[in-house]
Amino acid sequence: MSTAAETVGLLEVRTEVLSLIAGLEAGEALDDHSRALIEYGVRMCVSCLDVDGATDWAQRALEVGATADQLAEILLFVSGVGTHALIEGARSLAGLMVSRGEPLPERDAERQALWDGYRAGGSYWTAFDTDVPGFLDSLLRLYPDGFAAFMDFGAVPARTAHVAPLVKELIAVAADATPTHRYLPGLRAHLHNAIRLGVGRTVVLEVLDIAAGAPEHRGVR
Repeated sequence: MSTAAETVGLLEVRTEVLSLIAGLEAGEALDDHSRALIEYGVRMCVSCLDVDGATDWAQRALEVGATADQLAEILLFVSGVGTHALIEGARSLAGLMVSRGEPLPERDAERQALWDGYRAGGSYWTAFDTDVPGFLDSLLRLYPDGFAAFMDFGAVPARTAHVAPLVKELIAVAADATPTHRYLPGLRAHLHNAIRLGVGRTVVLEVLDIAAGAPEHRGVR
C-alpha cells in the first residue's frame, strides 16, 4: 500500500531509481527518436500538460522520423497517468470499508469470470500486482464494470503497438518521476518492466533527467 500522506521528494525519487538500477550495465544512450517521443509524452501527461512544449517536441519527433500514429498512441498511453487517482482511490476506499467493518463484495461468478478473462496468461499483471498490491482486486470487488474498463483502456496502446514497448515504459517512468507527480508505485512498476525489456543504466539516468526538467503545470486557457 502506498503512503500518500507522506511527502515524496525528488531526492527520494532519484534514490529509488538508483537502487533499482544498481546492477544494470551502462548500455547505449538514448537515440534522438526515442528521446523526442519521451519528451513529448512527459509534456502531455496530466501532471505537466505543457501543450506548447509538447508541440515543439512533436515537431522534433516528426523531423527525426516519428509518425503521427506514434504520437497519437503516446497521447492515449500517457492519459493513463490519470488512472493513478483510480488506483489510489480504490485501494484507499477498500481499506476504509474494511476498517469500518463493511467487507468488500465477494468475488461472485461475474467478478471471477472478469478476473480470469483479463488476467489469463498475464505475467504483466502478476508483476503489476507486486508493485501496486491490492488495486486490481479492490477495483474488481468495488466496481466490476470499472475493472473491465480499466483493463480494456490500458490494453489499446499495447494492441496498436506503433511505439516500442520499452519506449512506452520509459515514458511512463519519466511521467511518474516528474516534479509535479512523483508517483513511486507506478515508477517502480514501469522501471521493473523496462529492466525486463533490457534497458541500460545510461538510458534510465537520461530519462530521469528528462523528468526532472519537465516544467510545472501552469494551467491551460
